[in-house]
Amino acid sequence: MKITKTQSLANRAHIVDTASELFRERGYDGVGVAELMATAGFTQGGFYKHFGSKADLMAEAAENSLSQSLASTCDLDVAGFVNMYVSRDHRDGRGGGCTMAALCGDAARQSDELKATFASGVENTLAALEEKYQAGLDATKQDVRAKMIDLLAHAIGAIMLSRACPDDSSLADEILEVCHAEIIASLALSPVSERLGM
Repeated sequence: MKITKTQSLANRAHIVDTASELFRERGYDGVGVAELMATAGFTQGGFYKHFGSKADLMAEAAENSLSQSLASTCDLDVAGFVNMYVSRDHRDGRGGGCTMAALCGDAARQSDELKATFASGVENTLAALEEKYQAGLDATKQDVRAKMIDLLAHAIGAIMLSRACPDDSSLADEILEVCHAEIIASLALSPVSERLGM
């Protein structure tokens, strides 16, 4: 039975959503095409009707999940973003969590195309945070950007370090608690350029 173009697009979107979640849970090398398609409810042969390669799907899945992550935080101010991001819920919800925290390490060993997708996601997240950050009157645009780069790197690193510990480890919770407190405290500090003597 021939499927409609609308159904084909819906199937593709479902495969991308499934891949986004599986890749965040297990990494790019932890998921094969056959398993991915079976999980999405399709045969392996149908994969190449939608994608030229697994690398193509990886890039599309990353773009999809990075956009979803950004959209899910659009109503939060910067402190709200930190509260949501540097949390046990986010740490434990790998499949539905931030793509950067789940896959930055994997992306560093992938194609320039995938790295460009991640770079775009980082830029979009930084831009959203910069727009929401309530800086002091003397803070320059460069100061705000530096502050948000530091905040984002600190938040992603906190999740990655915490996930690297056993789930029931007190260290996993301690990392989140300390990093959360430090990031929130840093929001009230003077501009990064001033502290670095720039």
